Amino acid sequence: MTSRLSSRRLILSQSAAVIGVASTGLLLPQIVRAQSSKVRVGFMLPYTGTFAQLGVAIENGFRLAIDQQGGKLGGREIEYFKVDDESDPSKGIENANKLVQRDKVDVLVGTVHSGVQMGIQKVARDSGVLSLIPNAGVHAATRSLCAPNVFRTSFANSQPTRALGQAMVARGHKKAVWITWKYAAGDEAFEGFKESYTAAGGTIIKELGLPFPNVEFQALLTEIAALKPDAVACFFAGGGAAKFIRDYAAAGLKGKIPLYGSGFLTEGVLDAAGPAADGIITTMHYSDSLDTPRNKAFRTAYASRFKMQPDVYAVQGYDTGLLLVQGANAVKGDLNSKPALYKAMESAVIDSPRGKWTMSKSHNPVQDIYLRVVENKENKVLGIAAKALADSGAGCKMT
Repeated sequence: MTSRLSSRRLILSQSAAVIGVASTGLLLPQIVRAQSSKVRVGFMLPYTGTFAQLGVAIENGFRLAIDQQGGKLGGREIEYFKVDDESDPSKGIENANKLVQRDKVDVLVGTVHSGVQMGIQKVARDSGVLSLIPNAGVHAATRSLCAPNVFRTSFANSQPTRALGQAMVARGHKKAVWITWKYAAGDEAFEGFKESYTAAGGTIIKELGLPFPNVEFQALLTEIAALKPDAVACFFAGGGAAKFIRDYAAAGLKGKIPLYGSGFLTEGVLDAAGPAADGIITTMHYSDSLDTPRNKAFRTAYASRFKMQPDVYAVQGYDTGLLLVQGANAVKGDLNSKPALYKAMESAVIDSPRGKWTMSKSHNPVQDIYLRVVENKENKVLGIAAKALADSGAGCKMT
């Protein structure tokens, strides 16, 4: 359980950035598909290794959404293709091309790892294939490298923490320390926190960081104790998050200096973190415990179909399917009618287990972010931290 969450934030190393935004010498023509009897949908997801469970959850959610709509897209049958992206940024372009060039998919669904997403992004921009991002939160995908044919159904990395600052100040925490791994995901999460916290009147008295995936936190926890902030805000995920939570308590900070974080701090790690996690407050675009008929129906259907409980990744896969259904139905299955298809997807209202959300101009979800507290190994929803929160889309120019 803990390892699968760590995958979310292995984001965009320098080498991945080079792969994603620099030409490899391969120039793809804008591909126009001759419409066959079936819609060709390609999954480019992690199916082996640490991240495999995330890929499976996304595909499961996607298939459930399609099946609940009769198993068709705009009246057309579907043929599925799959490529294991291996969570390897160096193979991102090659693997995306297997689906686009070899399998001639109409739709490419992927991926989890944002370094790999940069490779998909290049292929999508060069080929014009409809590309749906069910997880990777790297900013460039819906900012500087946005494209008319690329839509994200999950989040931008700074969205959860952009909802955190005001909630902390409202609780009287006006001086905070920020701590994270020093890599792109941590940097992008900090962007959201800094913006919201300072706007609400808070002061960040210290930024602390350590290289990813280092989990030797003791020296930094000692520094936090000496600084005596009103609260600590952080971004960690997976096994590293569980260890940070345990170390924070062991250092004597639990109960003295409140701990806040992006929701990934407590996603999937509560068993490993144990009682040390109780009382931690996070912000996130979904919670298993959302007490709505829509979420309950989804969770029941998913558990019945796949014999396991859904998580945030399953929800994001499900919503990817819902978005594609709306687009395909609007053009009666003719995915070559791209202006009409894109317009329908841009104007879609997704009735999601997370709550209804819409698409921003840069093709990123405009969604509610929930305030949650850990109680007895559950992320309990306290309320909505930010209503209809949008990413800035800075630098996005649709062409």
